[in-house]
Amino acid sequence: MAVACSLGIHLTSGSAESSFSFRSVDKTISIGPLLKASSLISKTCYILHKTRWSILRATPLTDVMKEDGNEGDADTSLPTPIVIIDQDSDPDATVVEITFGDRLGALLDTMNALKNLGLNVVKANVFLDSSGKHNRFSITKADTGRKVQEAELLEAIRLTILNNLIQYHPESSAQLALGAAFGLVPPKEQVDVDIATHITISDDGPARSLLYVETADRPGLLVDLVKIITDINIAVESGEFDTEGLLAKAKFHVSYKDKAIIKPLQQVLTNSLRYYLRRPSTEEASF
Repeated sequence: MAVACSLGIHLTSGSAESSFSFRSVDKTISIGPLLKASSLISKTCYILHKTRWSILRATPLTDVMKEDGNEGDADTSLPTPIVIIDQDSDPDATVVEITFGDRLGALLDTMNALKNLGLNVVKANVFLDSSGKHNRFSITKADTGRKVQEAELLEAIRLTILNNLIQYHPESSAQLALGAAFGLVPPKEQVDVDIATHITISDDGPARSLLYVETADRPGLLVDLVKIITDINIAVESGEFDTEGLLAKAKFHVSYKDKAIIKPLQQVLTNSLRYYLRRPSTEEASF
């Protein structure tokens, strides 16, 4: 499923002047590893938001059948799930867009799940194009009425949407990284991280650069990417995070001391990201 997540935020590592200062994940929202390997038998997804666990159980695959009543070859013509979280198009709200061909309904359960994260859905609409049916929500934080700025909460939104997609459309798990742990139909092949990982940095005006990262998806990836960037004192001013099936694609507008990133620092950032993305972070099937 593609998840695009635009971050309309300013992140630095420990700067008192930033509108958002990255906090350690273990002090806020723990995204992943989400489950011990021994817990996978129950096919239960856990997301920790603040101090409570939200438990989402996958619906049996037999409950979701093709219209003709046949389950066979259910994965041969599946569309790619897409989720986009966009902070750029609306100055006052985080915009979430979800697409899974023409298979999605009104997504009332997904909206309710987002409300359980302390969010308000202030606007919802649907539009169609050649890629399918697009469900779009405008989201604000319930306590402030503003768009989401915290990377941890944005990742919680992403995983909540992915979990709901697996719960109500189990066939989608064959195309999602979470499906390896929580889906009844896991992906047939693992994504080769070395092959899938692409990192580019280009100028985006005199005051900032554009960082693009494409890699294999995994829980907690958004939070970890932001932490790696801010740990070397690079500010993340805004961005977009897409999860397309088994891949994650992120765009970040970044700067160093309010200027575009110079070549030597670009190399440091690229090397840091490649090291993190290529090293194993969890045991097999541990999330």
